[in-house]
Amino acid sequence: MSEVADPIALAHLYGEPMFAMPHDLYIPPDALKVFLEAFEGPLDLLLYLIRKQNFNILDIPMAVMTRQYLAYVDEIRATNLELAAEYLLMAAMLIEIKSRMLLPPKKQAEGAEAEDPRAELVRRLLEYERIKLAAHALNALPQLGRDFSLAHVAVDRSVQTSYPDVTVADLQDAWQAIVRRAKLVQHHTISREALSVREHMSIVLRRLQGRKFLEFEDLFDTTRGTPVLVVTFIAMLELSKEGLLEVTQAEAFAPIYVRLAYTPT
Repeated sequence: MSEVADPIALAHLYGEPMFAMPHDLYIPPDALKVFLEAFEGPLDLLLYLIRKQNFNILDIPMAVMTRQYLAYVDEIRATNLELAAEYLLMAAMLIEIKSRMLLPPKKQAEGAEAEDPRAELVRRLLEYERIKLAAHALNALPQLGRDFSLAHVAVDRSVQTSYPDVTVADLQDAWQAIVRRAKLVQHHTISREALSVREHMSIVLRRLQGRKFLEFEDLFDTTRGTPVLVVTFIAMLELSKEGLLEVTQAEAFAPIYVRLAYTPT
């Protein structure tokens, strides 16, 4: 809810009402200045006077324009003589143009129109207005540091990709899943088969040859029964121990993959 101003108080200082003027109040003459309009130069002032009164820029009423312009120059001469010098030069130009308009036009060739003394001033005003509008359009565009800021994000640019380590518990869970699946498809036959760990190490290496990686479950042939699975698992552990095979996963709790160990040349 907006605060209603106290009609009795003369002013409010830090939120507190003041009901009387302080006796020791002193404001230097130059301490308070009110700028109604800020102009960037004589052309800016001329363009402001023309647009404010809806004058036709191609047919400027020089008498009215000169009087208004000189009134503004008289105001700034009292406070800033250096600034007024630039405006006085334009005032002299306006008076010269008005004087030339009062004189009879110079004779021109047959069929040629007399030169308008205001033509050069109009050209400069139109060119200045185009530049000013373009400057405002550029200033309206978003600017770094004024309208937005750049976001800074730390990015790891390491060449080697780091994978999470495969723990013993991960291997245990994966192995139990293989055994459970093998029990579902095994045949009830009684046979004796001589199994060699070295032979299965060679089989594992041949299966991984030419492949980037192989999923842990795909490394085992579940149709050949639990003994073959056990020997294959031992063969995989021996290869990993000898540094010929790597067991990795892309992220925590992701599928486990087996691949040949990378040996730099």
